[in-house]
Amino acid sequence: MNKKNKVSTAKIPKILKENKFSPFAIEIVKKLKQSGFQGYLVGGCVRDSLVGIKAKDFDVSTNATPEEVRKIFRSSRIIGKRFRLVHVYSRNELIEVSTFRAHASKEDNSSGIVKDSEGKILRDNVWGTIEEDCIRRDFSINALYFDPIDNQLCDFHNGLQHIQKKILVSIGDPLIRFEEDPVRSLRAIRFSSKLNFKISNDVKEAIYQKGHLLGNISNARMFDEFCKIFLSKNALNNFNKLDSFGVLRYLVNSSDYKENSFSLRFQKAALINTDNRLKASKSVTPGFLIAALLWPRLLNASKEKGALNLRKFFRSMDRIIREQQALTAVPRKFHGYIKDIWSLQLKLETRLGHQPYKILNHPRFRAAYDFLLLREEAAGDLQGMGNWWTQFQKVNRPGKISLLKSLRESRSSPVEKKFGFLEELS
Repeated sequence: MNKKNKVSTAKIPKILKENKFSPFAIEIVKKLKQSGFQGYLVGGCVRDSLVGIKAKDFDVSTNATPEEVRKIFRSSRIIGKRFRLVHVYSRNELIEVSTFRAHASKEDNSSGIVKDSEGKILRDNVWGTIEEDCIRRDFSINALYFDPIDNQLCDFHNGLQHIQKKILVSIGDPLIRFEEDPVRSLRAIRFSSKLNFKISNDVKEAIYQKGHLLGNISNARMFDEFCKIFLSKNALNNFNKLDSFGVLRYLVNSSDYKENSFSLRFQKAALINTDNRLKASKSVTPGFLIAALLWPRLLNASKEKGALNLRKFFRSMDRIIREQQALTAVPRKFHGYIKDIWSLQLKLETRLGHQPYKILNHPRFRAAYDFLLLREEAAGDLQGMGNWWTQFQKVNRPGKISLLKSLRESRSSPVEKKFGFLEELS
């Protein structure tokens, strides 16, 4: 059993004392301390509380090894190979408990830290002290340790000061730190948008210089980052920042579009829609956003002499998704969802015969309808089909018959102007 180390403490802001942390997380800290170990709430929950954001995820850090933590908590399990830690469970909550890591340069422990040829840490399971652990964290604002039992706050890298100045500062040389974990460049962008903080100049330079290393990150981890970045109420802001730093291409299989092109207007409309839905506490799914972000690419692959080639359209779907899959491991359950949304765009436009009745009962109709409205918003609502479908949903059976009759009478021939993708294809 390790003895408790002496640590540097900071004056605790009133907002931190009054914050309502997870009772389960506090209970974990209490049990660790009762067992003779150190225990702290660490990272995002402390940072967000100090910024005035309601904390959601609660992580605990301790000098107890994963095996020692496992013995203390019956409902727990050790996970991970690259970074071994413990998940402690209650009936409806999961808390991640990590052991203090040693400094990567510590001579007697360096053999336990494995890096690849470009400096990325592949395995890190060498235990250390709280002072060493905080050096291993990415930014000063994430290296704040709070003991809710003794009301003790540990701040070794001026995290409190940087929160007050609203600036994102790296712990150590960001060029080296971003080599160790290239995803830190994405985290810098995400925290900057979430907290409305400025990014320090050396961190900005590190993103520019080391952003290409994101190409070496597993697609599973990149999908996780995709969701954190774009399903966070800051999708548009993050999209613009990723693009400005030149790292958007590692998350979205998308081309560089002209500023006022339909493609870029449509992508941004989808991002704004995602932000608005989250702010209104409505459900969102990464499948819908991916379908929207890749739509311009699908249209471009389906274009032939300025018109939509149906054969190319359907043949390109799987390839476009596979190309995105190489970047972010989109779960297979979303593949059919995405293709349904795309395919329904054609049916929503043609509205042939009794097809509209069947489309209303399609499980993806609502998503496809919302997608259509975003297309029309980006294209200047030139077709007016969104308005037609809005009415068709609301009216009764006689009203639907009337709408279909008027539609047929307005067409000089059944195939005239079959698809209204002309501006979208340009």
